[in-house]
Amino acid sequence: MKIIVYGTGCSKCKALEKAVKDAVDKLGVDAEIVKIEELDKIIEAGILSTPGLAIDGEMKVAGRVPSSAEIEKWIKAKM
Repeated sequence: MKIIVYGTGCSKCKALEKAVKDAVDKLGVDAEIVKIEELDKIIEAGILSTPGLAIDGEMKVAGRVPSSAEIEKWIKAKM
């Protein structure tokens, strides 16, 4: 599983990255977590407001930090 966190380094972006890592650890999933901070790549992905989150190529959220329960649900659906 590949999880991409899109964000420029703001507090919300860091919070999302931590929430994703916590969810992966909690669920015991073998996942590659990638952080993309380059603005051109963020825009190329179609994200107009950070942070953003994609799991296995599917964009899940942009512009807000989802709850831990939401993140876990999305990861479980890809297992």
